[in-house]
Amino acid sequence: MTTSDNWQKSSFSGFGDGNDCVELSAAPDDIQLRESDTPTTVIATTRAPLSHLLHAITSGRLTPPPADGA
Repeated sequence: MTTSDNWQKSSFSGFGDGNDCVELSAAPDDIQLRESDTPTTVIATTRAPLSHLLHAITSGRLTPPPADGA
């Protein structure tokens, strides 16, 4: 897998080069994701699974666990 140099982060992550966001990059055959505080760790997926994940998150079907771990 060749990593891209065209990383983009969500506008919800604020401005600047903070280390608290997920970044996306479109490559010719896949979409790559990384966390800004560990930029050398990159995962790749295709558009359909990423679209399903984002839809689940935005529709409320996928939510984080409670902060107390219960």
